[in-house]
Amino acid sequence: MLLKFRSMYVGADKLGYQTDVNDSRVTGIGRYLRKYSIDELPQIINVLKGDMSLVGPRPDTPMQEKDYTCEQWVQRHKVKPGITGLAQVNGRSLISAEDRLMFDLNYVKEHNMILDFKILFRTFMLVLGKGAN
Repeated sequence: MLLKFRSMYVGADKLGYQTDVNDSRVTGIGRYLRKYSIDELPQIINVLKGDMSLVGPRPDTPMQEKDYTCEQWVQRHKVKPGITGLAQVNGRSLISAEDRLMFDLNYVKEHNMILDFKILFRTFMLVLGKGAN
């Protein structure tokens, strides 16, 4: 169970799981929460419980499994999901699903403590500097 502050209207998930930059399903306060990644803060509890890591591929919903080959799904889930990851510091929602998958699989293959610190630093700078995309 992934914890987040609600930033979309109730039932918005029935219209799809991908969000666009100006998605009408996002509430007014939700835009602010998302811009500064405040909606992600409750996931610290997931990290403390051991369900997530600070760094790793963003968690997918079970319905997203159909978007991957079986091998890609297995590879992507060899590490715990993270609050931030390579895809988030390399374009977040502005990159294609294919690029996101490439970053996620590269992270699984190359992850180490130095890479995690680089990703955390870049995340911090992105959120502080201009807000997240």
